[in-house]
Amino acid sequence: MDDRASSDAPQEIPFFQRLYDRPFVLLVIGFVIMLVLFTGWGLWEVMSLPTATLP
Repeated sequence: MDDRASSDAPQEIPFFQRLYDRPFVLLVIGFVIMLVLFTGWGLWEVMSLPTATLP
């Protein structure tokens, strides 16, 4: 009953740990999220404006 053989096997690194180890990927994801949210918010605001009455 040797438990060392099972503990020496390499374990797969979790996805989020691999993601957090890459700061430039996190930077790009942050910019993409801001771009999508603020663009969507701006489009929503423009589409919800009432029709202007011209003189």
